[in-house]
Amino acid sequence: MSDPNAKLVYMANQIATFFLTQPAAGAAEGVATHINKYWEPRMRRKLFEHIAHGGEGLNPLVLEAAEKIRRPEAV
Repeated sequence: MSDPNAKLVYMANQIATFFLTQPAAGAAEGVATHINKYWEPRMRRKLFEHIAHGGEGLNPLVLEAAEKIRRPEAV
């Protein structure tokens, strides 16, 4: 059985990989801004659930950016 969060982790890591090519000072902010702008609440909710369960496979920059990502309202 494949990991249900694999695509989400892949997408978050792609964003982080791009921002790793930018100045380090704004990289986490850039990841958070991108996710806040383009990810729907359901995707952000799944990201936070994945992080709460250890965040396996996530680029450290995504984990650093998590504190700046808007948490969706509870369902």
